[in-house]
This record gives sequence, C-alpha cells and structure tokens, in this order.
Amino acid sequence: MLNNWLILTHHQQQKAVEHIQALIANSMSSSEAISLVASALRAEQLAKCSTEIEMMIRLSQEH
Repeated sequence: MLNNWLILTHHQQQKAVEHIQALIANSMSSSEAISLVASALRAEQLAKCSTEIEMMIRLSQEH
C-alpha cells in the first residue's frame, strides 16, 4: 500500500487542503473530497514521472 502514498511539499499539502475544503463547502462529503483530490494528485505525479522517463529514454537514445 506504500506505493499509493503521495509525497507532497508543504505548499502542495496546503493547496490540497484548500481544494478539499472548497469541495466540502460545496456539499461534497469529506471522504469523497479527499478521494477526488488524492486521485488527481496521483494522476498528476504519474504524468510527471512518465514525462521524466520519456525524456531519459530520448537522452539515452541520443548517445
């Protein structure tokens, strides 16, 4: 389960909390809001990792 954990900076944590609070203020349940924000953050990190891997592959092919 550890591989599902997110490593966030303090600023990213604050933004996530603000987003969760805004969703809750708009009548979403807290568990649903947390799940939604966590899923979005995981997708964002996955996209970033994929981009970094693609760049590394391109660089290795150039040499």
